[in-house]
Amino acid sequence: MASVNLIFRDNGFGLSRDFRLLGAALRQHGCDVAITALGPEDERRRRSGHMRTFVRAQRFVDRLGARIRPPRRFDLNVMFEHVWPDRLLHARRNAALPNPEWFDRRDLSYLERIDAVWAKSSHALGIFEQLGCHALRLGFDSEDRFDPTVRRERRFFHLAGASRTKGARRLIELWSRHPEWPTLTVLQDPREAWSAASAPNIRHRIEYLDPAQTAQFRELKRLQNQHAFHLCTSETDAWGHYLVEALGVGAVTMTVDAPPMNELVTPERGLLVPYCKTEPMALATRYFFDEAAMADTVCRAMALSDAEIATLRERARTWYDDNRRAFVRRVGAALESTLQ
Repeated sequence: MASVNLIFRDNGFGLSRDFRLLGAALRQHGCDVAITALGPEDERRRRSGHMRTFVRAQRFVDRLGARIRPPRRFDLNVMFEHVWPDRLLHARRNAALPNPEWFDRRDLSYLERIDAVWAKSSHALGIFEQLGCHALRLGFDSEDRFDPTVRRERRFFHLAGASRTKGARRLIELWSRHPEWPTLTVLQDPREAWSAASAPNIRHRIEYLDPAQTAQFRELKRLQNQHAFHLCTSETDAWGHYLVEALGVGAVTMTVDAPPMNELVTPERGLLVPYCKTEPMALATRYFFDEAAMADTVCRAMALSDAEIATLRERARTWYDDNRRAFVRRVGAALESTLQ
């Protein structure tokens, strides 16, 4: 039985869901899974210039040989989002599970200490292969939010959450210029929201619905299932839980036609919107949706027949189920390759 230590910054959002899903898949392969939840002090240490001295000392210890080197507590560390250099010696092998848009120069300086990169997307796989890493496409999973008891309505939903890269402001501004469009519901965390939108066809809910609270989670699922159309205007995304959750509930999902978003949402199971400009963000690229193309796509969505919507919904849900099963297999393959 392999012992695996999951090292992550517990942010209460995507990363917190990431570790639960990966941990469950690893347990299906018989792993003994430990959790190392990090906080602000760990992030300060990661950014500290003194950490380089610490890593050099680790290299010296490694050269002393196994008889002098302290025993490793785990067979494998899996480091979420960043490389956490003060944890490297805790395991026999180290895997990184990076988010390219947040993978900074400090992470790059420690990349040689990583035995394998577990890539969440084909896009990330290519980035780290170009850096000379032993990269494996892991993909990822997302929670199943499907509720067939909720009646679907021909309305639009944007789950902005606490992200700064989901294009929420531009989407709201575009919607406010089209009073003829149906209601758009935007759910946005107060920490990232500005003043609420005032257009009559925009329902801007500035609140955080905590999945750990039963009543709030029930309301979040209701919103995700109630709206037939989900606008997922990510500029960049390591994985995109809200994209996969949208596909999982069988929504007609609209996103930017750029990687990695268009790996998840394809023309066969969703609607893609061209981008008009790009900006670099760490190892990734931000893609900004073209507003005229978005307006055309919204009109196209409104014109879909019930039969066309049903087809897209079925294909989206089928992909979700297939991806969930394949994820567990990919985790087993990545585990075997990394530990051998």
